[in-house]
Amino acid sequence: MMCYALFRNEPQFVTIPAGAKLFSEGDPPNIMYVLIVGEASLSIGGREMELLRPGAVVGEMSLIDPQPHSATVRAISDCEFACVDEKRFDFLVAETPGFALEIMQNLVQRLRAADRLLTQRPAAAAMPPAANPIESNPTLAAGTAH
Repeated sequence: MMCYALFRNEPQFVTIPAGAKLFSEGDPPNIMYVLIVGEASLSIGGREMELLRPGAVVGEMSLIDPQPHSATVRAISDCEFACVDEKRFDFLVAETPGFALEIMQNLVQRLRAADRLLTQRPAAAAMPPAANPIESNPTLAAGTAH
């Protein structure tokens, strides 16, 4: 919860009313946010991945690798998020090892959650077994019927 302690008195906040989005999948990267007040939902492809509570960090990937946001964050209740720009993020990573470690732990937890979802998909969604090339080709199959 270092992020909450570091940013709870941050002068730059954004207030998001219940039901509104902080950002959406595909939006351009800009800022990392730390949830200070309220609850929010992080979803990918319309599927809720995580319930966010105070201290949760979102948008950090866009400061590490400037690609469009890979998730959508929507406020469940009225929320306040502290805003952390790239300059402040880089300073904190360089000067506060505990902050950098917390960001890495956050990324690993989300990666593991995504891995669990991938391995729990229904059998019908799994890829079909590779076809036998002889049985699937009538010319080859006819040649083996002696």
